[in-house]
Amino acid sequence: MIYLIKFVYSFVLPPGIFVLLLLAASVWLWRKSRKQAWLIAGIALLFYISVIPLTSQTLIRSLERQYDQPGTIQGDVIVVLGGGATRATPDLGGEGNLGGGAANRLLTAVRLHRTTGLPILFSGGQVFSDSGNEADIAKRQLIGLGVPESDILVENRSLNTEQNAVYTAALLKSSGLTHPILVTSAFHLPRAVREFRLAGVDSEPFPTDYLSSGGRFSFYPGLLAPNSSSAGTTGTALKEYLGLLALKLR
Repeated sequence: MIYLIKFVYSFVLPPGIFVLLLLAASVWLWRKSRKQAWLIAGIALLFYISVIPLTSQTLIRSLERQYDQPGTIQGDVIVVLGGGATRATPDLGGEGNLGGGAANRLLTAVRLHRTTGLPILFSGGQVFSDSGNEADIAKRQLIGLGVPESDILVENRSLNTEQNAVYTAALLKSSGLTHPILVTSAFHLPRAVREFRLAGVDSEPFPTDYLSSGGRFSFYPGLLAPNSSSAGTTGTALKEYLGLLALKLR
């Protein structure tokens, strides 16, 4: 009963309600213009497909399974890529917080640091005027988590993955570091590895912050229920595929 209620709710709230509205518009247009009705129905179908977990999980999973976490850590620095931050939001010891994905990456880096003793280099600047400077926030939080300031390097200028790679490569070179362990979200790793390679840096990929579950695929009706989270995941996956295409054409 609970799952039935969840399924019904998915069509009452956005984006599911928009699917129903488009279908209603298609039915209303049927007598006036069947071509327009079919067009609206087609748009509704494409929109529905893009906002259900079955699609989003399939797309993101194909990106996230390209790299496995290495069993043995071999490197001289842990490089963490940013992924969003808020500005002027309350936090312990200061203001500003990393976004969920970036926070997961940071947590993984801290755990790797405690295991290996390697320094952490966090890369990410202030992308928008109303967002926080990712590396500066990360440094404060790393210190708060017990990482010595002497083991923290920051690259706080980059605005995208390409700049992450270019600016980090320069900082690694000036610091005498040559074998980075690259920590970022699993879906982001395929593009990040290629960007770093183009910047002249061979990295050890270390995926984290998974958006899809592992193991065997299991179908259940909830995979067909539209939701905003799936819409966001589909958009994230398509952005990564577009970025990978752009790299091939560069």
